Amino acid sequence: MKCANYHEHRDKSGIRKRLWIPLLAVLPIVGILLSVPVALRFWNGEAGLNTPYRYRFSRPSPGSITQALGKEITFYQERISRTPENGLDRASLASTYLKMARATGDTSWYLLAEQSAQQSLVKLPFQNDGAVLALAQVAQARHDFAEAIRLAKQVSGKDDALSLMVTAKLAMGKVEEASVAADALANRIPTLGPLTLRALVKVAQGKDEAAIQNFQQALAVEQSGETGGSLWARTLLGRFYLKRGQLKKARELYQEVLRVLPQYPPAILNLAELEVRLGDYKAAERHYSQVFLTSQRSPTVYDHIVMRGMARVKELSGDQAGAREWRDKAEARLRQDLIGFGHRRELAHLLLERGGSKAIAEALTLMQAEVRVRRDAETLDTLADALSRSGRWQEARAAMQEALRSGIRDPGLFYRASVIEQALGNQPQSIAFSRLAQETDPTFDQHAQQALGLGVGLLGMN
Repeated sequence: MKCANYHEHRDKSGIRKRLWIPLLAVLPIVGILLSVPVALRFWNGEAGLNTPYRYRFSRPSPGSITQALGKEITFYQERISRTPENGLDRASLASTYLKMARATGDTSWYLLAEQSAQQSLVKLPFQNDGAVLALAQVAQARHDFAEAIRLAKQVSGKDDALSLMVTAKLAMGKVEEASVAADALANRIPTLGPLTLRALVKVAQGKDEAAIQNFQQALAVEQSGETGGSLWARTLLGRFYLKRGQLKKARELYQEVLRVLPQYPPAILNLAELEVRLGDYKAAERHYSQVFLTSQRSPTVYDHIVMRGMARVKELSGDQAGAREWRDKAEARLRQDLIGFGHRRELAHLLLERGGSKAIAEALTLMQAEVRVRRDAETLDTLADALSRSGRWQEARAAMQEALRSGIRDPGLFYRASVIEQALGNQPQSIAFSRLAQETDPTFDQHAQQALGLGVGLLGMN
Protein backbone atom coordinates (compact mmCIF):
# COMPACT_ATOMS: atom_id res chain seq x y z
CA MET A 1 0.00 0.00 0.00
CA LYS A 2 1.42 3.37 -1.01
CA CYS A 3 1.74 6.01 1.67
CA ALA A 4 3.58 9.19 2.61
CA ASN A 5 4.14 11.10 5.82
CA TYR A 6 1.35 13.55 5.24
CA HIS A 7 -1.63 13.72 7.53
CA GLU A 8 -5.38 14.14 7.45
CA HIS A 9 -8.27 13.88 9.85
CA ARG A 10 -11.68 12.96 8.44
CA ASP A 11 -14.40 15.50 9.17
CA LYS A 12 -17.24 13.41 10.55
CA SER A 13 -19.82 15.93 9.42
CA GLY A 14 -18.57 15.46 5.85
CA ILE A 15 -19.93 18.80 4.63
CA ARG A 16 -16.92 21.09 4.91
CA LYS A 17 -14.48 18.44 3.79
CA ARG A 18 -16.44 17.52 0.68
CA LEU A 19 -16.50 21.14 -0.40
CA TRP A 20 -12.69 21.07 -0.61
CA ILE A 21 -12.59 17.99 -2.87
CA PRO A 22 -12.81 19.78 -6.27
CA LEU A 23 -10.22 22.40 -5.30
CA LEU A 24 -7.87 19.77 -3.94
CA ALA A 25 -8.22 17.72 -7.12
CA VAL A 26 -6.61 20.63 -8.95
CA LEU A 27 -3.94 20.89 -6.37
CA PRO A 28 -3.38 17.75 -4.26
CA ILE A 29 -2.58 18.95 -0.78
CA VAL A 30 -1.17 17.16 2.16
CA GLY A 31 -3.28 16.48 5.16
CA ILE A 32 -6.53 17.14 6.89
CA LEU A 33 -5.18 16.93 10.45
CA LEU A 34 -6.37 16.75 14.04
CA SER A 35 -7.13 20.14 15.54
CA VAL A 36 -8.93 21.86 18.40
CA PRO A 37 -11.18 24.82 17.49
CA VAL A 38 -10.39 28.20 18.97
CA ALA A 39 -11.57 31.74 18.28
CA LEU A 40 -9.46 33.61 15.73
CA ARG A 41 -9.44 37.39 15.78
CA PHE A 42 -9.53 39.36 12.56
CA TRP A 43 -6.45 40.78 10.95
CA ASN A 44 -5.20 44.10 12.38
CA GLY A 45 -2.61 44.74 9.64
CA GLU A 46 0.25 45.30 12.09
CA ALA A 47 0.84 42.51 14.58
CA GLY A 48 2.49 39.50 13.00
CA LEU A 49 1.00 36.04 13.39
CA ASN A 50 0.31 36.38 17.13
CA THR A 51 -3.23 37.55 16.38
CA PRO A 52 -4.52 37.30 12.84
CA TYR A 53 -3.18 34.24 11.09
CA ARG A 54 -1.66 32.09 13.80
CA TYR A 55 -2.96 28.53 13.87
CA ARG A 56 -3.73 27.91 17.54
CA PHE A 57 -4.99 24.39 17.24
CA SER A 58 -3.07 21.35 18.40
CA ARG A 59 -0.48 20.21 15.89
CA PRO A 60 -0.62 16.67 14.46
CA SER A 61 1.49 13.72 15.35
CA PRO A 62 3.18 12.26 12.27
CA GLY A 63 2.15 9.24 10.28
CA SER A 64 -1.52 8.71 11.05
CA ILE A 65 -3.32 9.69 7.86
CA THR A 66 -2.02 7.23 5.30
CA GLN A 67 -2.42 4.40 7.78
CA ALA A 68 -6.03 5.39 8.34
CA LEU A 69 -6.63 5.73 4.61
CA GLY A 70 -4.99 2.38 3.99
CA LYS A 71 -7.39 0.77 6.43
CA GLU A 72 -10.31 2.53 4.77
CA ILE A 73 -9.22 1.28 1.35
CA THR A 74 -8.87 -2.27 2.69
CA PHE A 75 -12.32 -2.02 4.28
CA TYR A 76 -14.01 -1.15 0.98
CA GLN A 77 -11.96 -3.64 -1.00
CA GLU A 78 -13.08 -6.41 1.35
CA ARG A 79 -16.71 -5.31 1.10
CA ILE A 80 -16.48 -5.34 -2.69
CA SER A 81 -14.96 -8.83 -2.65
CA ARG A 82 -17.97 -10.05 -0.68
CA THR A 83 -20.61 -8.12 -2.68
CA PRO A 84 -19.03 -7.36 -6.07
CA GLU A 85 -22.29 -5.97 -7.52
CA ASN A 86 -22.49 -3.17 -4.96
CA GLY A 87 -21.87 0.04 -6.90
CA LEU A 88 -21.99 2.33 -3.86
CA ASP A 89 -19.01 0.61 -2.24
CA ARG A 90 -17.02 1.14 -5.41
CA ALA A 91 -17.96 4.83 -5.37
CA SER A 92 -16.81 5.07 -1.75
CA LEU A 93 -13.56 3.35 -2.69
CA ALA A 94 -13.05 5.88 -5.49
CA SER A 95 -13.56 8.69 -2.97
CA THR A 96 -10.99 7.14 -0.64
CA TYR A 97 -8.48 6.80 -3.47
CA LEU A 98 -8.96 10.54 -4.12
CA LYS A 99 -8.22 11.25 -0.46
CA MET A 100 -5.00 9.27 -0.81
CA ALA A 101 -4.10 11.19 -3.97
CA ARG A 102 -4.51 14.47 -2.14
CA ALA A 103 -2.63 13.22 0.90
CA THR A 104 0.39 11.92 -1.01
CA GLY A 105 0.45 13.87 -4.28
CA ASP A 106 0.89 10.54 -6.08
CA THR A 107 -1.02 10.71 -9.38
CA SER A 108 -1.47 6.93 -9.56
CA TRP A 109 -4.21 7.22 -6.95
CA TYR A 110 -6.22 9.35 -9.37
CA LEU A 111 -6.03 6.55 -11.91
CA LEU A 112 -7.29 4.05 -9.35
CA ALA A 113 -10.09 6.43 -8.39
CA GLU A 114 -11.12 6.77 -12.02
CA GLN A 115 -11.17 3.01 -12.52
CA SER A 116 -13.21 2.42 -9.37
CA ALA A 117 -15.73 5.16 -10.26
CA GLN A 118 -16.20 3.79 -13.75
CA GLN A 119 -16.81 0.31 -12.35
CA SER A 120 -19.27 1.80 -9.87
CA LEU A 121 -21.31 3.37 -12.66
CA VAL A 122 -21.42 0.05 -14.51
CA LYS A 123 -22.93 -1.57 -11.41
CA LEU A 124 -25.15 1.41 -10.53
CA PRO A 125 -25.69 3.70 -13.54
CA PHE A 126 -28.42 5.85 -11.94
CA GLN A 127 -28.50 8.01 -8.80
CA ASN A 128 -24.80 7.46 -8.24
CA ASP A 129 -23.63 10.98 -7.48
CA GLY A 130 -20.51 9.82 -5.65
CA ALA A 131 -19.09 8.07 -8.69
CA VAL A 132 -19.97 10.96 -11.02
CA LEU A 133 -18.28 13.48 -8.73
CA ALA A 134 -15.21 11.27 -8.46
CA LEU A 135 -14.92 11.22 -12.25
CA ALA A 136 -15.39 14.99 -12.34
CA GLN A 137 -12.53 15.42 -9.87
CA VAL A 138 -10.26 13.14 -11.89
CA ALA A 139 -11.15 15.06 -15.07
CA GLN A 140 -10.17 18.30 -13.38
CA ALA A 141 -6.89 16.79 -12.19
CA ARG A 142 -6.23 15.89 -15.84
CA HIS A 143 -6.95 19.52 -16.80
CA ASP A 144 -10.03 18.39 -18.73
CA PHE A 145 -12.11 21.22 -17.31
CA ALA A 146 -14.94 21.02 -19.81
CA GLU A 147 -15.51 17.38 -18.92
CA ALA A 148 -15.29 18.20 -15.21
CA ILE A 149 -18.01 20.82 -15.61
CA ARG A 150 -20.19 18.49 -17.70
CA LEU A 151 -20.05 15.85 -14.99
CA ALA A 152 -20.55 18.34 -12.17
CA LYS A 153 -23.73 19.60 -13.84
CA GLN A 154 -25.17 16.08 -13.55
CA VAL A 155 -25.17 16.53 -9.77
CA SER A 156 -25.74 20.30 -9.80
CA GLY A 157 -27.68 20.25 -6.55
CA LYS A 158 -24.59 19.24 -4.59
CA ASP A 159 -22.46 21.89 -2.90
CA ASP A 160 -19.22 20.09 -3.71
CA ALA A 161 -20.23 20.06 -7.40
CA LEU A 162 -20.66 23.84 -7.24
CA SER A 163 -17.23 24.10 -5.62
CA LEU A 164 -15.74 22.20 -8.54
CA MET A 165 -17.50 24.55 -10.94
CA VAL A 166 -15.72 27.53 -9.37
CA THR A 167 -12.21 26.18 -9.89
CA ALA A 168 -12.95 24.78 -13.34
CA LYS A 169 -14.44 28.09 -14.51
CA LEU A 170 -11.40 29.96 -13.16
CA ALA A 171 -9.08 27.63 -15.04
CA MET A 172 -11.03 28.22 -18.26
CA GLY A 173 -10.77 31.98 -17.83
CA LYS A 174 -14.51 32.35 -17.22
CA VAL A 175 -13.99 34.53 -14.17
CA GLU A 176 -17.44 36.12 -14.03
CA GLU A 177 -19.13 32.71 -14.15
CA ALA A 178 -16.76 31.51 -11.43
CA SER A 179 -17.71 34.57 -9.38
CA VAL A 180 -21.42 33.80 -9.62
CA ALA A 181 -20.82 30.21 -8.50
CA ALA A 182 -18.45 31.26 -5.69
CA ASP A 183 -20.91 33.84 -4.36
CA ALA A 184 -23.75 31.34 -4.39
CA LEU A 185 -21.66 28.77 -2.54
CA ALA A 186 -20.18 31.14 0.04
CA ASN A 187 -23.53 32.78 0.75
CA ARG A 188 -25.13 29.39 1.28
CA ILE A 189 -22.29 27.89 3.32
CA PRO A 190 -19.93 30.60 4.64
CA THR A 191 -17.26 28.18 5.83
CA LEU A 192 -13.53 27.81 5.23
CA GLY A 193 -13.60 26.14 1.80
CA PRO A 194 -16.24 28.29 0.08
CA LEU A 195 -14.82 31.55 1.47
CA THR A 196 -11.32 30.63 0.30
CA LEU A 197 -12.68 29.84 -3.14
CA ARG A 198 -14.36 33.23 -3.25
CA ALA A 199 -11.07 34.84 -2.22
CA LEU A 200 -9.42 33.17 -5.23
CA VAL A 201 -12.07 34.63 -7.51
CA LYS A 202 -11.54 38.11 -6.05
CA VAL A 203 -7.80 37.77 -6.71
CA ALA A 204 -8.54 36.87 -10.33
CA GLN A 205 -10.73 39.96 -10.58
CA GLY A 206 -8.07 42.23 -9.08
CA LYS A 207 -10.26 43.05 -6.09
CA ASP A 208 -7.55 43.01 -3.44
CA GLU A 209 -9.54 44.31 -0.48
CA ALA A 210 -12.36 41.86 -1.10
CA ALA A 211 -9.85 39.01 -1.49
CA ILE A 212 -8.19 39.80 1.85
CA GLN A 213 -11.59 40.13 3.51
CA ASN A 214 -12.61 36.67 2.28
CA PHE A 215 -9.31 35.15 3.38
CA GLN A 216 -9.85 36.72 6.82
CA GLN A 217 -13.37 35.41 7.05
CA ALA A 218 -12.27 31.95 5.96
CA LEU A 219 -9.61 31.72 8.65
CA ALA A 220 -11.92 33.21 11.26
CA VAL A 221 -14.39 30.33 10.86
CA GLU A 222 -11.92 27.45 10.44
CA GLN A 223 -12.86 24.49 12.59
CA SER A 224 -11.66 21.16 13.84
CA GLY A 225 -11.03 18.70 11.03
CA GLU A 226 -10.20 21.43 8.50
CA THR A 227 -6.48 21.79 9.11
CA GLY A 228 -5.56 20.86 5.54
CA GLY A 229 -7.82 23.60 4.22
CA SER A 230 -6.49 26.01 6.83
CA LEU A 231 -2.89 25.42 5.75
CA TRP A 232 -3.78 25.77 2.08
CA ALA A 233 -5.64 29.05 2.69
CA ARG A 234 -2.61 30.47 4.52
CA THR A 235 -0.31 29.36 1.72
CA LEU A 236 -2.53 31.06 -0.85
CA LEU A 237 -2.64 34.23 1.22
CA GLY A 238 1.15 34.18 1.59
CA ARG A 239 1.59 34.05 -2.18
CA PHE A 240 -0.92 36.86 -2.59
CA TYR A 241 1.22 39.01 -0.30
CA LEU A 242 4.36 37.94 -2.18
CA LYS A 243 2.86 39.36 -5.37
CA ARG A 244 2.14 42.61 -3.55
CA GLY A 245 5.74 42.96 -2.37
CA GLN A 246 4.82 42.29 1.26
CA LEU A 247 7.54 39.70 1.64
CA LYS A 248 7.64 39.71 5.43
CA LYS A 249 3.96 38.77 5.66
CA ALA A 250 4.43 36.10 3.01
CA ARG A 251 7.32 34.56 4.96
CA GLU A 252 5.40 34.65 8.24
CA LEU A 253 2.44 32.84 6.70
CA TYR A 254 4.61 30.16 5.09
CA GLN A 255 6.52 29.65 8.32
CA GLU A 256 3.29 29.36 10.27
CA VAL A 257 2.11 26.62 7.92
CA LEU A 258 5.40 24.79 8.36
CA ARG A 259 5.20 25.16 12.12
CA VAL A 260 2.01 23.11 11.92
CA LEU A 261 3.17 20.68 9.25
CA PRO A 262 6.94 20.90 8.60
CA GLN A 263 6.81 18.86 5.37
CA TYR A 264 3.90 20.64 3.67
CA PRO A 265 5.12 20.90 0.03
CA PRO A 266 3.18 23.97 -1.22
CA ALA A 267 4.49 26.11 1.63
CA ILE A 268 8.06 24.81 1.25
CA LEU A 269 8.03 25.42 -2.50
CA ASN A 270 6.58 28.90 -2.12
CA LEU A 271 9.16 29.68 0.55
CA ALA A 272 11.82 28.59 -1.94
CA GLU A 273 10.28 30.97 -4.47
CA LEU A 274 10.55 33.74 -1.87
CA GLU A 275 14.23 32.97 -1.28
CA VAL A 276 14.92 33.19 -5.02
CA ARG A 277 13.13 36.51 -4.96
CA LEU A 278 15.49 37.68 -2.21
CA GLY A 279 18.56 36.31 -3.99
CA ASP A 280 19.29 33.70 -1.31
CA TYR A 281 19.86 30.78 -3.67
CA LYS A 282 21.41 28.49 -1.05
CA ALA A 283 18.29 28.76 1.11
CA ALA A 284 16.08 28.14 -1.92
CA GLU A 285 18.10 25.05 -2.81
CA ARG A 286 17.68 23.70 0.73
CA HIS A 287 13.92 24.03 0.48
CA TYR A 288 13.74 22.36 -2.93
CA SER A 289 15.98 19.55 -1.68
CA GLN A 290 13.70 19.02 1.30
CA VAL A 291 10.71 18.30 -0.93
CA PHE A 292 12.75 16.28 -3.42
CA LEU A 293 14.16 13.97 -0.74
CA THR A 294 10.75 13.22 0.74
CA SER A 295 9.32 12.26 -2.66
CA GLN A 296 12.03 9.78 -3.67
CA ARG A 297 10.01 6.70 -2.76
CA SER A 298 7.13 7.64 -5.05
CA PRO A 299 6.81 10.33 -7.76
CA THR A 300 4.47 13.19 -6.87
CA VAL A 301 2.81 16.11 -8.60
CA TYR A 302 5.39 18.41 -7.01
CA ASP A 303 8.45 16.81 -8.58
CA HIS A 304 8.55 18.91 -11.73
CA ILE A 305 8.19 22.11 -9.66
CA VAL A 306 11.15 21.06 -7.54
CA MET A 307 13.27 20.16 -10.57
CA ARG A 308 12.50 23.40 -12.41
CA GLY A 309 13.23 25.35 -9.26
CA MET A 310 16.55 23.59 -8.76
CA ALA A 311 17.47 24.30 -12.39
CA ARG A 312 16.68 27.99 -11.91
CA VAL A 313 18.71 28.19 -8.70
CA LYS A 314 21.72 26.43 -10.26
CA GLU A 315 21.57 28.76 -13.25
CA LEU A 316 21.37 31.87 -11.10
CA SER A 317 24.26 30.56 -9.01
CA GLY A 318 26.41 30.18 -12.14
CA ASP A 319 26.28 26.37 -12.22
CA GLN A 320 25.22 25.89 -15.84
CA ALA A 321 25.99 22.16 -15.88
CA GLY A 322 23.86 21.61 -12.79
CA ALA A 323 21.07 23.67 -14.32
CA ARG A 324 21.06 21.53 -17.46
CA GLU A 325 21.00 18.35 -15.40
CA TRP A 326 17.98 19.43 -13.37
CA ARG A 327 16.20 20.81 -16.42
CA ASP A 328 16.67 17.48 -18.19
CA LYS A 329 15.17 15.68 -15.19
CA ALA A 330 12.20 18.03 -15.16
CA GLU A 331 11.64 17.61 -18.89
CA ALA A 332 11.72 13.82 -18.62
CA ARG A 333 9.16 13.88 -15.81
CA LEU A 334 6.87 16.33 -17.59
CA ARG A 335 6.95 14.35 -20.83
CA GLN A 336 6.14 11.22 -18.86
CA ASP A 337 3.10 12.93 -17.30
CA LEU A 338 2.03 14.77 -20.46
CA ILE A 339 -0.50 12.21 -21.70
CA GLY A 340 -2.13 11.38 -18.39
CA PHE A 341 -2.21 14.77 -16.70
CA GLY A 342 -1.76 17.32 -19.46
CA HIS A 343 1.21 19.30 -18.17
CA ARG A 344 1.56 21.17 -21.45
CA ARG A 345 1.90 24.59 -19.86
CA GLU A 346 4.53 23.40 -17.43
CA LEU A 347 6.55 21.73 -20.20
CA ALA A 348 6.24 24.89 -22.30
CA HIS A 349 7.60 26.93 -19.37
CA LEU A 350 10.59 24.64 -19.21
CA LEU A 351 11.25 24.73 -22.95
CA LEU A 352 11.09 28.52 -22.97
CA GLU A 353 13.61 28.61 -20.15
CA ARG A 354 15.85 26.25 -22.11
CA GLY A 355 15.67 28.47 -25.19
CA GLY A 356 16.67 27.76 -28.77
CA SER A 357 14.49 27.82 -31.86
CA LYS A 358 13.43 24.17 -31.64
CA ALA A 359 12.42 24.41 -27.97
CA ILE A 360 10.56 27.67 -28.53
CA ALA A 361 8.67 26.24 -31.50
CA GLU A 362 7.58 23.22 -29.47
CA ALA A 363 6.57 25.46 -26.55
CA LEU A 364 4.38 27.52 -28.87
CA THR A 365 2.72 24.38 -30.25
CA LEU A 366 2.06 23.15 -26.72
CA MET A 367 0.52 26.45 -25.68
CA GLN A 368 -1.66 26.72 -28.77
CA ALA A 369 -3.11 23.35 -27.74
CA GLU A 370 -3.32 24.28 -24.05
CA VAL A 371 -5.37 27.46 -24.50
CA ARG A 372 -8.10 25.39 -26.11
CA VAL A 373 -8.80 23.86 -22.69
CA ARG A 374 -7.32 26.32 -20.17
CA ARG A 375 -7.40 30.10 -20.54
CA ASP A 376 -6.60 31.52 -17.13
CA ALA A 377 -4.19 34.46 -16.87
CA GLU A 378 -1.12 32.32 -16.23
CA THR A 379 -1.79 30.17 -19.28
CA LEU A 380 -2.33 33.18 -21.53
CA ASP A 381 0.84 34.75 -20.12
CA THR A 382 2.80 31.64 -21.09
CA LEU A 383 1.28 31.75 -24.57
CA ALA A 384 2.29 35.42 -24.85
CA ASP A 385 5.83 34.50 -23.83
CA ALA A 386 6.03 31.80 -26.51
CA LEU A 387 4.61 34.16 -29.14
CA SER A 388 7.04 36.90 -28.14
CA ARG A 389 10.03 34.62 -28.42
CA SER A 390 8.74 33.58 -31.83
CA GLY A 391 8.65 37.21 -32.96
CA ARG A 392 4.85 37.25 -33.17
CA TRP A 393 4.43 40.41 -31.12
CA GLN A 394 0.93 41.43 -32.19
CA GLU A 395 -0.44 38.02 -31.26
CA ALA A 396 1.46 38.19 -27.97
CA ARG A 397 -0.18 41.54 -27.28
CA ALA A 398 -3.64 40.07 -27.93
CA ALA A 399 -2.92 37.20 -25.54
CA MET A 400 -1.86 39.61 -22.80
CA GLN A 401 -4.92 41.78 -23.33
CA GLU A 402 -7.09 38.72 -22.75
CA ALA A 403 -5.04 37.68 -19.72
CA LEU A 404 -5.63 41.09 -18.10
CA ARG A 405 -9.28 41.41 -19.09
CA SER A 406 -10.65 40.07 -15.82
CA GLY A 407 -8.94 42.88 -13.91
CA ILE A 408 -6.26 40.69 -12.32
CA ARG A 409 -3.40 42.62 -10.73
CA ASP A 410 -0.14 40.73 -11.16
CA PRO A 411 3.25 42.45 -11.46
CA GLY A 412 4.62 39.66 -13.65
CA LEU A 413 1.77 40.04 -16.13
CA PHE A 414 2.17 43.82 -16.20
CA TYR A 415 5.91 43.40 -16.74
CA ARG A 416 5.40 41.13 -19.76
CA ALA A 417 2.77 43.47 -21.18
CA SER A 418 5.28 46.33 -20.86
CA VAL A 419 7.96 44.37 -22.72
CA ILE A 420 5.54 43.52 -25.52
CA GLU A 421 4.39 47.12 -25.92
CA GLN A 422 7.99 48.30 -26.01
CA ALA A 423 8.83 45.77 -28.71
CA LEU A 424 5.90 47.08 -30.75
CA GLY A 425 7.13 50.65 -30.35
CA ASN A 426 4.25 51.70 -28.09
CA GLN A 427 6.34 53.55 -25.53
CA PRO A 428 3.49 55.26 -23.60
CA GLN A 429 1.68 51.94 -23.13
CA SER A 430 4.94 50.26 -22.11
CA ILE A 431 5.56 52.90 -19.46
CA ALA A 432 1.98 52.61 -18.21
CA PHE A 433 2.28 48.85 -17.71
CA SER A 434 5.65 49.28 -16.01
CA ARG A 435 4.04 51.71 -13.57
CA LEU A 436 1.24 49.25 -12.91
CA ALA A 437 3.81 46.58 -12.05
CA GLN A 438 5.48 48.93 -9.56
CA GLU A 439 2.18 50.06 -8.08
CA THR A 440 1.11 46.46 -7.56
CA ASP A 441 4.47 45.42 -6.11
CA PRO A 442 6.76 48.36 -5.21
CA THR A 443 9.64 45.90 -4.67
CA PHE A 444 9.37 44.32 -8.12
CA ASP A 445 12.94 44.17 -9.43
CA GLN A 446 15.35 41.90 -11.28
CA HIS A 447 15.25 39.29 -8.51
CA ALA A 448 11.46 39.28 -8.69
CA GLN A 449 11.68 38.68 -12.44
CA GLN A 450 14.06 35.78 -11.83
CA ALA A 451 11.53 34.15 -9.49
CA LEU A 452 8.65 34.32 -11.98
CA GLY A 453 7.12 30.94 -12.77
CA LEU A 454 8.27 29.27 -9.55
CA GLY A 455 6.19 28.18 -6.60
CA VAL A 456 2.69 26.71 -6.38
CA GLY A 457 0.13 28.94 -8.08
CA LEU A 458 -3.20 30.20 -6.78
CA LEU A 459 -5.19 27.64 -8.74
CA GLY A 460 -3.16 24.87 -7.45
CA MET A 461 -1.22 22.15 -9.22
CA ASN A 462 1.30 23.58 -11.72
